Amino acid sequence: MGKKDTRILMRFAVLTMVLTAAIMVKEVTSLTLCKIDSNDMEKCRPAVTGNNPPPPVNECCVVVKSADLACFCRYKFYLPILGIDPSKVAALVAQCGVTTIPRNCRGINTYI
Repeated sequence: MGKKDTRILMRFAVLTMVLTAAIMVKEVTSLTLCKIDSNDMEKCRPAVTGNNPPPPVNECCVVVKSADLACFCRYKFYLPILGIDPSKVAALVAQCGVTTIPRNCRGINTYI
């Protein structure tokens, strides 16, 4: 193999590594937690933040109804760190028509 062929092979290898890294970074931007894709969680953010949040949009309620709430409730103490008011999450869940509340979600001033 000549010098020119080696350079082409090296460029191809570098390009392959860069493309692979780009694909991996794209994959990491979305995370699934308790059957909810992190990008889908954003559909509900307006309904659980701010002083007078708007009612949830239909897409948000679809996310809430498909979530594993028992799993999600294990993370309820981290919600304020994310700028989410736990009492507003309780209202969101009710507004979306979810009536079965997992035992670990119940309690005063806690999520649901």
